[in-house]
Amino acid sequence: MKRDPQRPQECPGRPQGQPEPPSPPSSSSPEPPLWIFGYGSLVWRPGFEFTSRKVGFIRGYSRRFWQGDTFHRGSEKAPGRVVTLMEDGGACTWGVAYEVCGEQIAASLQYLNMREAVLGGYDTKLVKFHPQDKDAEEPIQALVYIATPQNPSYLGPASEEDIAAQIMASSGCAGHNIEYLLRLADFMRYFCPQAEDKHLFSIEEALISILPCTCHTEETLEETSGVPQKTKS
Repeated sequence: MKRDPQRPQECPGRPQGQPEPPSPPSSSSPEPPLWIFGYGSLVWRPGFEFTSRKVGFIRGYSRRFWQGDTFHRGSEKAPGRVVTLMEDGGACTWGVAYEVCGEQIAASLQYLNMREAVLGGYDTKLVKFHPQDKDAEEPIQALVYIATPQNPSYLGPASEEDIAAQIMASSGCAGHNIEYLLRLADFMRYFCPQAEDKHLFSIEEALISILPCTCHTEETLEETSGVPQKTKS
């Protein structure tokens, strides 16, 4: 008696007895870009490669010269003063956001983790960045480095006059603390003229008033930095 042959049970995904088909080429999507927001020296000296940049602001934070610096703009004997961000619901802070893509992401984070976190005492947060461009549709999520009061270099509040005096007496491996203050003030003046930063400009005014001879020339960011050029009308 003949028996009808049974249909062999098929393995899921391919017929029984046939060779495994070659794997299709990887179609994984590229890593999405990362935006990094700078509000201090990063606005004129990012120090890493980037794809694009935008001037703009973040909400809910005020910029303050409350972070000490014993490396970039000061020393152990004479700490400098650099900016950090303090939570402030009704405020906004202007700066520059840099877009990094592909291999730029790891390289920029490695550089910034040393420059800001290890040497500067900063932590990271994600914030919503609002570009200055009128045609920008939605805020951009960006990474920002913030020095908290818990870090050992944090100095905290002081009067504008005391901060200016400390800045005038401090210098580090990246240059004099005065240069840091004036470059930041120039950035705000030239690229964000509609924005207010009373804390920053009050310290600049206090510094100029105590300098014996102010040589604050117009050698500004437009001539010496990589910040996007603003067309003069």
